[in-house]
Amino acid sequence: MTDAATSEAFKATVREKWGHAFRRMNGDQPGIDGLTAFTEAWTTAQTFLWPRDIRVQQERECELDQATLKDAFQLIAKSKMLWILVECFVQDLQKQFHIVAKEAEEYMQQYELSGNVELVREMVIRLSCWWNAWAPAPELGSLLLTTYRAEFQTHLFAALPPTFPGAFKRLCVSTVGSVQDQQLWIAFDSIGLLDRYENLVASVCYELIETRVQETCAGIWGEQMLPSLRNWMAEQIVPWMILPYARGSKSQDETRNMLSGIGTRFDYHVCKSLCDIRTSEIFDIIVDYPDSNPALLDLRECLQRVDMRTDLVSTLRRLNRKRLLHPGADTKDILTQYVSMIRCLRVIDPPGVLLHKVADPVRRYLRERPDTIRSIVASLVGEGGDLVDENEPPTPLQMPVEDYSDPSWEPDPIDAGPEFRTNKPSDVISTLVSIYDSKDLFVKELQVLLAQRLLAITDGKFEKERRNIEILKVRFVMLRDMTDSRRIDQHVQAQNTSALHPTIISKHFWPALQSSKMNMPGQFKEIADAYSKEFAAFKQDKRLRFLPQLGTVDLSIDLSDRTVDVTVPPLEAAIIELFSSKENWTIDELRKELDVDGAAIRKALETWTDHGVLAETEPDFFVLLEQADSAVPAPSRPAASRHAVIEEQAPPASSVQQQEAEQMRVYWMFIEGMLTNLGTLPLDRIQTMLKFAPNYTRTIEQLGVFMEAARREGLVTVNNGMWKLNK
Repeated sequence: MTDAATSEAFKATVREKWGHAFRRMNGDQPGIDGLTAFTEAWTTAQTFLWPRDIRVQQERECELDQATLKDAFQLIAKSKMLWILVECFVQDLQKQFHIVAKEAEEYMQQYELSGNVELVREMVIRLSCWWNAWAPAPELGSLLLTTYRAEFQTHLFAALPPTFPGAFKRLCVSTVGSVQDQQLWIAFDSIGLLDRYENLVASVCYELIETRVQETCAGIWGEQMLPSLRNWMAEQIVPWMILPYARGSKSQDETRNMLSGIGTRFDYHVCKSLCDIRTSEIFDIIVDYPDSNPALLDLRECLQRVDMRTDLVSTLRRLNRKRLLHPGADTKDILTQYVSMIRCLRVIDPPGVLLHKVADPVRRYLRERPDTIRSIVASLVGEGGDLVDENEPPTPLQMPVEDYSDPSWEPDPIDAGPEFRTNKPSDVISTLVSIYDSKDLFVKELQVLLAQRLLAITDGKFEKERRNIEILKVRFVMLRDMTDSRRIDQHVQAQNTSALHPTIISKHFWPALQSSKMNMPGQFKEIADAYSKEFAAFKQDKRLRFLPQLGTVDLSIDLSDRTVDVTVPPLEAAIIELFSSKENWTIDELRKELDVDGAAIRKALETWTDHGVLAETEPDFFVLLEQADSAVPAPSRPAASRHAVIEEQAPPASSVQQQEAEQMRVYWMFIEGMLTNLGTLPLDRIQTMLKFAPNYTRTIEQLGVFMEAARREGLVTVNNGMWKLNK
């Protein structure tokens, strides 16, 4: 094809397109009347849309009749030239936007120099004025308005300096708690600041909530703070939220529906902030229990809204390691904190999942301490503190068993571990007992201490002991023995008045008491025999066996010139009874008469020499002093002062560990051989192998007692239930 032919084809194409465009703009009008009308409409529309400088006071040339303006835009749209008009409007907007950018820059420079947030407000209002001045009328169509909004906001956000978000946030904060400036929030919305900085607006509320919680709730545990925080939200934050989050609502119901979503988020943040503070304070809250119970109730409600149970567990375990589980902490203090922890975590989480996760390190640490059992027992009977709540109902000491037939049975909580059981012992005593694999060790140690305390009562008044161990009576019969003993004594006294008031106990339920072969002489033997006879008549299936080394005797000794009233142990009473029949005795004679070792005899004799009733005239030879002025100087002896040589009297009830150790000593060689040959073994494996030993009939609980005694003596060690020799 030649160049001439190509040129002709191009001209033909141009003529065709020009004709098509002419017909589109001229329409069916004769001549160029249609084109003339289109030109006038285009000029009118472009003049109206021109982004004018509002700093210059001038009349808008296109403040024409709305009908004329509407006709112009309809003609342009009919000619399918509206998109070209929009492109021209965008280009004009780009040309003129430097005016807006310059004003915004001037405002921000002044703000950065002065820090006055009011300048930011003025800038936002001014930007809104530019927006309204340049915005096309909505009647001109959504395409034009949508394009304008996108272009204006794009150029505006590009022109704002990096410091603007911080300034905008300060402006939002300044509006909280004050009279709402509706004009300001309308300006925010019109220029697109609310949509662009939605997260920043929300952060204003978040930070206000965090500040409020920190200022009003930190260290305040004596009252519930969550209701007051929610009241503050309703009075201060919710009214402020209406303009940014419920703009455009026309009724209260519509406002409530629009605020429900964001309100839930802010309430969640209130609970989270309060939960963060209470979690960081949890150790001190437990120390302050029960005064801190309101804080625990807040924490329980917060944990129902916020998933921070894991954080609470990890924080409390860390604080326990740092502040509680170390050698410098006294065992009694650890137990007190542990009991408070049990009660506090029950308030927070009644099923006990949190307690199960937190308590394990504490229980392991207490199990390793040698004085844990003794401290628990002493506290339970009122010697080392009050671990037992008198209002807490006791439950029997028994191993928990899952009862799937219970109609109220529920599955374990979702965050419970595989070893968790919801029906674990609920009272404090059972929880403390469960520190050890067997309750037998704990129960027997408690029996020992109660025996010592109850047998020390001489006036029959044991109301204090009743109060201290009332919670234990479903587990032990020792207190019942004391009650029955007084009732039996009243019956015997009614039949035959006696000076003897014994404490009668059941050998099956009390720990083994130290026996004595001492023979009570004279009237003491006669009184005991008479009492035994009356008891046998009342309890025909039972017999009394007196322990003459226990108890006390009230004596009134009539001498020629004085009367001595004393309360002494039975041995001292027996000795002075012998002096009533013979005025002088040697230690060897007294030892044979009473069947008591010489050291105990001397100790008892020195009691009477201190009272001025006896005197040692020769070594180991004592005489009765009928008259006080007949005392003779005692012979000199090389021994040290009496107070330096007298040993502490052994307790009447021997230690449980000593009893079990003596009974199991014969089997130690078997256990030692097992652990030497096989290394570490669990308790049940040791029990199984010991059954092959001759005459071995002990239970695994008794074996556990013996192994615990061996551990305290340093013969073995235990770790996670595995026993091994201590090398």
